[in-house]
Amino acid sequence: MSPIRYILRYALPYKGYIVLNIVFNLLYAVFNAISFLALMPMLEVLFQKGKVPTEMPILNESIAYRDYVFDSFRFRVAQYAENNSLKALMFVIGVILITFFLKNLFNYLAVFFITYLRNGVIKDIQTTLYTKLISFPASFHSNNKKGDTISRVTSDVTEVQRSFLSVLEMLIREPLTILFALVAMFALSTKLTLFVLIFIPVAGWLISIVGKSLKSRSERVQKEQGELLSYLEESLTGIPIIQIFTAEKTFNRKFTAITKRLFNFSNKLQHRESLASPISEFLGVSVIGVILFIGGRLVLVEQSLSGAEFIAYMSLAYGVLTPAKSMSRAIYSVRKGNAAAQRIMEYLFYQPDIQSPKNPKKLPDFSKEISFNNIHFSYGKENVINGLNLTIPKGKSVALVGSSGSGKTTIANLLARFYDPQKGSITVDGVATNKVDLHELRTLFGFVTQDAILFHDTVKNNLHIARPNASTEELNEALAIANAASFVKELPNGIDTVIGDGGNKLSGGQKQRLAIARAVLKNPPVMILDEATSALDTESEKLVQDALQKMMQNRTSLIIAHRLSTIKSADEIIVLDKGNVLERGTHEALLAQNRMYKKLIELQSFN
Repeated sequence: MSPIRYILRYALPYKGYIVLNIVFNLLYAVFNAISFLALMPMLEVLFQKGKVPTEMPILNESIAYRDYVFDSFRFRVAQYAENNSLKALMFVIGVILITFFLKNLFNYLAVFFITYLRNGVIKDIQTTLYTKLISFPASFHSNNKKGDTISRVTSDVTEVQRSFLSVLEMLIREPLTILFALVAMFALSTKLTLFVLIFIPVAGWLISIVGKSLKSRSERVQKEQGELLSYLEESLTGIPIIQIFTAEKTFNRKFTAITKRLFNFSNKLQHRESLASPISEFLGVSVIGVILFIGGRLVLVEQSLSGAEFIAYMSLAYGVLTPAKSMSRAIYSVRKGNAAAQRIMEYLFYQPDIQSPKNPKKLPDFSKEISFNNIHFSYGKENVINGLNLTIPKGKSVALVGSSGSGKTTIANLLARFYDPQKGSITVDGVATNKVDLHELRTLFGFVTQDAILFHDTVKNNLHIARPNASTEELNEALAIANAASFVKELPNGIDTVIGDGGNKLSGGQKQRLAIARAVLKNPPVMILDEATSALDTESEKLVQDALQKMMQNRTSLIIAHRLSTIKSADEIIVLDKGNVLERGTHEALLAQNRMYKKLIELQSFN
């Protein structure tokens, strides 16, 4: 499907506005033609060259319909003026003002209603994009730059609005304007009008030749804008690191290189695009020159056209050439918008590897166990997990320990179906997790990570993410369990305090305890803790660890930890190395084995 056809599908819910736009554009086109024809009797009054009929003409076979209409108007002017030229002039000027007022009123109303369509389509596209983006798996977001994604949702969508939807308006208004103007021009002179009809497709063909390269150039510009946004987002996130390592010059150099490439591509695109106006202007002036020559002959030599009719005709011809030039420039807009729309469609048509099955099985109530059965997983060519078998009984806590890169976090991500294993299966009470509805599966889990992910909102709204309908009492209870109630009360507006971007107005321990409170509020059957205390100081760790112990009471837990002192009470500890299980057992049993676990304990004790 072509991008423009696909984008226009989003216009269907606004078809009522399209109908109103067509109606008012039709009226605009009619009064546009009338407003130019109304000039003719004014000129005749001014120069007293018109043939004023002495009686109201009668329409019959002996009189052309064109002459009947014009003579009827001349007679009405003469009747009203009663041989008073100044009064006749005032009457004709009044008619012209009324027609121009109505023309512009209908034009405004047409634009008024099409605005709802243009902005509505953009709103719907951005909403659809956002809905899909937050449903895409972690693998998608890890393989795509944030800045490029933001660029597609913002600048690419804006480009579609400026190009396709502006063209949509032109496709309605301009052809109608040209149609009614041509009808009036044919009424005045068939010979001159046939020439104008030959010019329009020739001009369009010449413009299209220049516009052929716009699509590829526009794609490069959109891509570089995505690169710029990606680098800007990374730089703003890493400002402390940039400054502490005095790397400002390095980052400035890289950013300058990106802006230079964008500068060059934008110049090439806009240079080509700017050809539309001078080319169409020159072609327009050329055709006006030929019309002046041919029309002049009709007036001066053949005398088949009066001076007033010729001036009115020239006004109508200009009224045709202006929308014709607009439509030729629209070719450029379509080609630019085509590139942006294709980038948007890549996301709209993207089918993630991880999604709910078409006919999902019912998720069990989780009364027995979660099982990892011969799990194999790799990131590209890098093997991370090799043949893992693991059982987490309901109500038990299982801890995963090992060096960085041993596969601990990957196991947690597989359980939540952020990724799927290449081989093997994960089951809940015997039902494979990839056979049940994805949303339903994730209701089983609460997640607390090393980096507490909070949003630029109030404490209350950050908690409500877990349960939007939670009462104030339930919020306070969750905060109390997470040892967060005391510091929340001390915030300027308490639970209604905005905590800043990523919670940057809070300390690390405070952010982590809010994340725990959010998980507690969800009250899931299974809690996943991914190194929830490893980034905290000793005092904060104690408070957070106490909160975690409260949270895990009578709950199934999968704990990932570097600080082994925090998992001594786990029902089972799994020691991993490069995706393989080296040891498993309780804290005491593993110490007694005097192998890798004991060495890790001794290393941390020594440190």
